[in-house]
Amino acid sequence: MKIIASLLTLLVFGLGFEPSVAVPPPADLVFTNGNIYTVNDKQAHAEAVAVKGGRIVFVGSNAAAKQYQGSNTRVVDLHGATVVPGMTDAHYHFIGVGQREMNLNLEGITNLQDFLAKVKTRVDQAKPGEWVTGRGWIETFWTPPVFPTRWDLDKISPNNPVFLTRADGHGAVVNSAALKIGNITKETKDPFGGQIVRDRESGEPTGMLLDNAQGFVPRPSEGNTEQAIILANHRSVMLGWTQVQDPGGSYRDVDLYKKLYGEGKLKIRVYKAVYGPGAEAQRLLKEGPIIEAFDNRLNVRAIKVVSDGALGSRGAALLEPYSDVPEIKAPDGSLQRNVGFLRVKDEDLSPMLKEALQKGIQVETHAIGDWANRFVLDEYEKALQAVPKNQRKIAEPRWRIEHSQIVNPTDIPRFAKLGIIPSMQPSHAIGDLHFAPSRLGMDRLKGAYAWNSFLKTGVIIPGGSDAPVERGEPMIEFYAAVARKDIKGFSGEGWHPEEALSREQALKMLTIWPAYAAFEENLRGTIEVGKLADFTVLSADIMKIPEMDILKTHCVMTVIGGEIVFEFKCDGCD
Repeated sequence: MKIIASLLTLLVFGLGFEPSVAVPPPADLVFTNGNIYTVNDKQAHAEAVAVKGGRIVFVGSNAAAKQYQGSNTRVVDLHGATVVPGMTDAHYHFIGVGQREMNLNLEGITNLQDFLAKVKTRVDQAKPGEWVTGRGWIETFWTPPVFPTRWDLDKISPNNPVFLTRADGHGAVVNSAALKIGNITKETKDPFGGQIVRDRESGEPTGMLLDNAQGFVPRPSEGNTEQAIILANHRSVMLGWTQVQDPGGSYRDVDLYKKLYGEGKLKIRVYKAVYGPGAEAQRLLKEGPIIEAFDNRLNVRAIKVVSDGALGSRGAALLEPYSDVPEIKAPDGSLQRNVGFLRVKDEDLSPMLKEALQKGIQVETHAIGDWANRFVLDEYEKALQAVPKNQRKIAEPRWRIEHSQIVNPTDIPRFAKLGIIPSMQPSHAIGDLHFAPSRLGMDRLKGAYAWNSFLKTGVIIPGGSDAPVERGEPMIEFYAAVARKDIKGFSGEGWHPEEALSREQALKMLTIWPAYAAFEENLRGTIEVGKLADFTVLSADIMKIPEMDILKTHCVMTVIGGEIVFEFKCDGCD
């Protein structure tokens, strides 16, 4: 019988007949003529993709895609445009991005005089006694690179209180009127986890407040938060982001996200953390996570901890003193080693970490300096040892260290050993290369922004921008990862070019690796059948064009869940 069956099969195919194949139902949307990088090792490249019900139902050739085209199918001819999985920013302060669009933006200024002139314009528009606020200045790009002071601001605003946040958010300069409101004097002691910068001769506050010291001055409102979210959504999808991972905040933010998702005003996916230790973290631990709400758009399942400050403002916690300012003046007039500072205590952190393991809550901790990174690794390790896998809700909790910026080389292998994910921002490296050597000295640069060193140990690196600290643009992050040079093509001495990534690694950094870090690798991060139909369509082939041309590339279409949420329109273009 087997012989007869075989002969019949040969006869059927020999005569040109084909066995009946079920025709798939028509898709909602079919993209054709694309240069599609799937980030799926089993099918790395494709021409077409079909979408139905917000999911990918086909990936393959143009010819094969025709079977998914029905009378009601929308067919989009990509004309050779490059398509990648929907890009994700793994560290993006979403509301802060919107607030940057609303408030005095101090980015791009190159000297103190222009900084003061821009602030004075806003002061002249303010009512008597009204707060003047802004963000985005960064003195390391100034000539000379000096912090502004209260006395500089007093010249242009003697009466209106001024609060101007540095780009990294870890420092602010205020004028004398604001210091008075905050009751900050020469005798005021530094708070835990913060510093009042003082004049080295007189000991008087200079107006620079680092990290927790900013809390002395009652912060003025930064405007309508709901409007900021809507602005952030618009900017983000226009750039090609399909998800942002929002590190820190409160349930007030979560409530606003829910409201705007319900009204259809928020399209981008948000993976949200709330701050801890404290009330917000305790609420998450008590109520449990929000997972894949609003059609897989909203997750709230992580606690964000801040362990130190930033390198630029010298608040990052270092094992050895800063190379450029090794000593600072204390409130009592004495000089002390300047190693930055920690912002969280073991006795507050340890109980929360253990409870998070028991309840399946992810923890992601900001750590910039090598002391802070070691401290966090030590705290994580103690908690992981105290709560064995059989007592955890999630055996492998995928805890993260955000930034992992300056790490002692002996600590790099500990990430893989403990299962900790280093979540890093490529653009920090190409901005910091102009001042990190002076802050750290050449020796410590061996463990700075050490992407390849981390990958070689077996960990993954979800990539982000830390916007609004940086611009928050995917092409800048991709370029920074593969070039390890600033946007003009410069790379400084001792900047370890061997730490740059391949283009394949950089693409994973913005797609599948953030998905894994958010427990979503089975939903997002690659273009393959069954996953959410999230795509970023680009104007050029970033996998092949010259490095500098990456920065000229822009998003031409953003697709989230099969919905085209942004499409580039160009008057006069073909």
